Amino acid sequence: MNISRRALAALPATLAVPAFAQEAWPARPVTLVVPWAPGGSTDTLARLLAQRVATDTGQQILVDNRPGASGTVGHNSVARARPDGYTLLIGTNSTYAMAPHLLDAIPYDNDRAFSPLGLLAYTPQYMCVHPALPVRDIAGLIAHARANPGRLSYSSSGAGSSAHLAVELFNVMAGIDMLHVPYRGGAPALQALIANEVQFSAVDAVSALQPMRANAVRALAVSSRERQPSARDVPTVAESGLRDFECSTDFSLFAPAGTPDAVLGRIHAAFAAALRAADVRERLDQMAIIPVAGSPADFAAYQRRESDKWGGIIRQRNIRPG
Repeated sequence: MNISRRALAALPATLAVPAFAQEAWPARPVTLVVPWAPGGSTDTLARLLAQRVATDTGQQILVDNRPGASGTVGHNSVARARPDGYTLLIGTNSTYAMAPHLLDAIPYDNDRAFSPLGLLAYTPQYMCVHPALPVRDIAGLIAHARANPGRLSYSSSGAGSSAHLAVELFNVMAGIDMLHVPYRGGAPALQALIANEVQFSAVDAVSALQPMRANAVRALAVSSRERQPSARDVPTVAESGLRDFECSTDFSLFAPAGTPDAVLGRIHAAFAAALRAADVRERLDQMAIIPVAGSPADFAAYQRRESDKWGGIIRQRNIRPG
């Protein structure tokens, strides 16, 4: 994503809460759809923000998990909802930028069904190897893969997942070809790496930090454009030799298309204020999720870049969902 992470993430620690009592939104409970099962990073972020927005506005924000079909089940439920600001969606780039290229058909118009309110946050991936692999950096991994063609394998949370595509992007840019071994979720994919069933994996920072600190895995690099505060000693993939490499799991907020601009403005203000709250920032820091609070105006160009980037990788590597 070609956006300055430092500029976007430089949010003040505190912000006065907007005077919602005088606004028309929210006048009743709001449903916030999460297109994934409970317990993952998207669900955790949604519940944290829902609690903060509910506190600020005095109205319930109800998290509704609707998993299935690479996130498109949840997206479709919001695409069909009344455009009044009372049904919202937290989506990830794996659905709004990747799934349209992976699936034969989706039941909504990905470009027209939603009113995007902007990026909320992102979490990078750590490019990790099992400690038994005799490499210490990205250059060493690439050299090892070239010297041992067909012998290195990597795990992911499933065919077509963001972790899968991150490594395929890495393969293309590095000129190597590691073997993909898909698992049913991020947790078993990580456990496979820890158990040395595979030698490599792109692991979301939310999950990677604890095994990194326990030396259960070795982080060679981080996928973001800049080093992360949670592991300053880990270089980026870009500074390790693959100059244009960058990827992350990005979380964005959507409303149904046709939601009035005035309502969209109030929703954006509410979630931006939640992301700036000190208690939320502290919790996000613990989870290695970096707040962004991007604007609706920036989102269209960002989504096009993400779609073009991942669509190209999916076609080049002939990737199909599991």
